Amino acid sequence: MAELPIETYLPGLSIDCVIFGFHEMELKVLLLNMKNQEEWALPGGFIQKDQDVDIEANRILENRTGLKNIFLQQFHLFGDLTRNKAGHAKKLVETKIISDDLRPWFEQRFLSIGYYALVEYSKVQVPTPDFTSDSCEWCSLNNLPKLIMDHQQIIDRAHQVLKKELNYQPIGLNLLPQQFTMSEIQTLYETVLGKTLDRRNFRRKILSYDILVATNKQRKGGTHRAPMLYEFDEEKYTQAIQEGLKSLF
Repeated sequence: MAELPIETYLPGLSIDCVIFGFHEMELKVLLLNMKNQEEWALPGGFIQKDQDVDIEANRILENRTGLKNIFLQQFHLFGDLTRNKAGHAKKLVETKIISDDLRPWFEQRFLSIGYYALVEYSKVQVPTPDFTSDSCEWCSLNNLPKLIMDHQQIIDRAHQVLKKELNYQPIGLNLLPQQFTMSEIQTLYETVLGKTLDRRNFRRKILSYDILVATNKQRKGGTHRAPMLYEFDEEKYTQAIQEGLKSLF
């Protein structure tokens, strides 16, 4: 069951977290495979009555990823009247995820505070499921499984927000490894934006902001010429983000 007695949580209010990662040139989302079901869900949870909402969101992220100090942004309140689909609580009882005495709690109308988080994929070594799920796994944003309730809508909304904030939030710094190729950062931007960018134009623009540092190291192991590895100059990148990379893309 839940980590604490149900009375310790605020009724009718929950948190859902869209945790983005970037791996093998794809944007990934961390999802929970529900117990005894074919449906999947976003990591989430309830809010303790005596706790700050952001602290609760960070707790959820740490429990699923094992990481602290993750980039986290609240982006929307989901309160559609029909988001609690009929039969959801019944299915939770039938699949033995919750006991029947908790069914009224899960049948009430819930508003959900949406957060999106950005994590470096390789740092999440063992994603951890919660009490509702059998596993916690990365799924491609372009090939998501069937999701419960309105979780597809929540992911779609988070992706739209990510596009709008690409030039105003440290997205590259949080999703890419410490060292990366020019091709990898371009692919990240293309994946988030959902469009192809001209290679020469991208390189010229990204270098014009002076936020990348060439490491004089190369990525080994390919059949072609080994590409140069770059790092972010975190101080300059933070300043550029604060000012807004308005003319980048």
